[in-house]
Amino acid sequence: MSACVPTRTDRSSHTTPSRRPHAPPPGGGRRFGLLGPDPGADLSASIAVFLIALPLSLGIALATGAPLQAGLVAAAVGGLVAGRLGGAPLQVSGPAAGLTVVTAELIQRYGWRTTCAITVLAGVAQLGLALLRTARSALMVSPAIVHGMLAGIGVTIALAQLHIVLGGTPQSSAVDNLLGLPAQLTHLHPVALGVSALTVVVLLSWPRIPGRTGRCLRKVPAALAAVGTATAVAALAGLSLPRVDLPSWRSHALPEMPQGAVLGILAAVLTITLVGSVESLLSAVATDKLVAARQAPVSSVTGTPVSPAARPPRIDLDRELRGQGAANIVSGALGGLPITGVAVRSVANVSAGAISRRSTMLHGVWVLLAAGLLVPVLDLIPLAALAALVMVVGVQMVNITHMRSVTRHREVLVYAATGVAVVLAGVLEGVAVGIAVAVAVALHRLARTRITSEVRDGVHRIRARGQLTFLAVPRLSRALNLVPQGADAIVELDGSFMDHAAYETLQGWQDAHIAQGGAVEVTGRAGTRIAEPGQDAHTCCRPWTPWRNHCDHKTVAPTGQAATSANPASRPASPKQGGQLVSGISAFQRDTAPLVRNELARLAREGQRPSQLFLTCADSRLVTSMITSSGPGDLFTVRNVGNLVPLPGAESTDDSVAAAIEYAVDVLKVSSITVCGHSGCGAMQALLNAPPGMPETPLSRWLRHGLPSLDRMASRHGSWARISGRAAADAVEQLCLTNVVQQLEHLRAHESVARRLAEGTLELHGMYFHVGEAQAYLLADGEAVFNSVAPAALAVTPA
Repeated sequence: MSACVPTRTDRSSHTTPSRRPHAPPPGGGRRFGLLGPDPGADLSASIAVFLIALPLSLGIALATGAPLQAGLVAAAVGGLVAGRLGGAPLQVSGPAAGLTVVTAELIQRYGWRTTCAITVLAGVAQLGLALLRTARSALMVSPAIVHGMLAGIGVTIALAQLHIVLGGTPQSSAVDNLLGLPAQLTHLHPVALGVSALTVVVLLSWPRIPGRTGRCLRKVPAALAAVGTATAVAALAGLSLPRVDLPSWRSHALPEMPQGAVLGILAAVLTITLVGSVESLLSAVATDKLVAARQAPVSSVTGTPVSPAARPPRIDLDRELRGQGAANIVSGALGGLPITGVAVRSVANVSAGAISRRSTMLHGVWVLLAAGLLVPVLDLIPLAALAALVMVVGVQMVNITHMRSVTRHREVLVYAATGVAVVLAGVLEGVAVGIAVAVAVALHRLARTRITSEVRDGVHRIRARGQLTFLAVPRLSRALNLVPQGADAIVELDGSFMDHAAYETLQGWQDAHIAQGGAVEVTGRAGTRIAEPGQDAHTCCRPWTPWRNHCDHKTVAPTGQAATSANPASRPASPKQGGQLVSGISAFQRDTAPLVRNELARLAREGQRPSQLFLTCADSRLVTSMITSSGPGDLFTVRNVGNLVPLPGAESTDDSVAAAIEYAVDVLKVSSITVCGHSGCGAMQALLNAPPGMPETPLSRWLRHGLPSLDRMASRHGSWARISGRAAADAVEQLCLTNVVQQLEHLRAHESVARRLAEGTLELHGMYFHVGEAQAYLLADGEAVFNSVAPAALAVTPA
């Protein structure tokens, strides 16, 4: 779109802004070259992660039955080795609850030193998988299996730690722990139970402390606060109960050559490798999403947004797997627990504002220093407090959100089967059961094809509902063979997939039936004819193909018959005769009108009752009904160049937008108003690129209403819009996003809108549609705060 805009000498700053959004601060590239772009952010984040990792590492070591130093060794190695070599810069690695059950079983079967050797071998196996570039294949595992595995592990951990909380000793399996629980309840240890209860109460209530005091206290992690409170109470009250006992590092056990059945050792290595790799890679993906959705971090030195070049790169899964393998080799060799990426600590690292892998590595340094200097303090921690902490972690692994997700996707059976099998048989066995059940469910869905046959008006109709695979071929062949020779037949396919066996069965029958004098038509669900192979039917966008300039090789003639260049008599009318318009109307009357006639008749009787006013650009690429999945009567739509909302009283010869707003709000009583901008908006390009001295035109006078958006974008006191966690691609996109926010402010200035907003009966929404990606983004808060919504959303960071 090329257009003239108002001539204003002070607009030069808009066309060439002095500093682009999110540009690095002047001189910031070298000033802290050795420490990174913002050493303060990484330092504070590392301390926050260390305070969470310290008690959890000790608790996980306790839960596995390993020496307590092993948890500290794994935490330090995870920070230093995996943090330096891994492919997810902000992911924090260390001992994780996901491997607790596996490690505990290995220690009971082979002993601690052999378990360390198994950890080393698992690290070597991870390095081999990384060299084969198989990291992405871990993402093929169904989330229902992973969530079920974690839930089963969580239940197993909680049952074992519950015995320690009650003052007893856990058994060797989850079933034994469950069966032994009644006897344990009859032999309670009041002191251990009291310390555990105090730990749980502090752990769960710490994030909920209200007011200014709560905000200050929440700077201390809940896990550290809970264990610290229980330790202080136990020490001050002189309570007699088992405590952490860190033996001298001189007696620390190192690995030995594996001893045991070779197949058993290989199965153990495979279990550690698979479970650790899958958990680490899934955690890395989740961490990467958090980093992408996070607001741009602000430098603690300059107070300005950190340069995009200084932010952590996106994940490299193969490198991450190499880093995990190297960390497991070092941890096992030094007598540490197996290592994986840990979601809880990674989330804390991202939330604390870390911007590079230095925060992860520094957290490892703090763990190393604590292991050497804080032994007298750590020896004061009651084992019951650590057991209570790990028990709560285990319970939280049975995630309600995960349950809702698998229920929504109809994978409850896979989730439940995996979780129960993990509890009853073990992690590797449980994952195997989960995979088997997932495959069975998928095959059941593929085979769940309904094939029906009926005769209507002398025409035999065969309907296939579902996917046509080789499993459905016998029923399909039986239904097709019921059609008499020479009869007319219609085969309606309602599915998105047909394999080779089903295709050959259908094609072979069709050829034979036509050869015997019959007629066959194969259609989709809506009755649209499916083209023969090799024909360019454009069925995916059939409603719009007559309107596409480049589709003149085949279009719909006014009579409704296909017109091709090979048949001049059936070609569409020339543009002067309105051929495209006539053919489009003809297609509507033939295909669409019968489907919507009853609904339009109802709307004609009852009048329009739209739920929202949708104000968007006049750009021809925006099909509002398609973007919003709406139909007749749903939207009261206003379209203009640039999706602009003139302020009340602004100089204009056109009050149509204000009139539409007043009518929609006061007469139609819409409950929401949406302002929708889009990528590549010609009006925004015209505003940015307007040369000085251009004469006034109707278009330039109209675009004056977009000048406040330019001012907003140029202001250093406003907020820069971000789209789904990234900066705008260029100045045009930045202005398109900013314009949505600005026009929402213009809406609030209209009297009718302000009144309804004050009454609480009207909502304002901002929306941005990226044409090239066919992706919609929603502005949840009309002010300046953009929240993530599926599949993506806008985000704002301070300028």
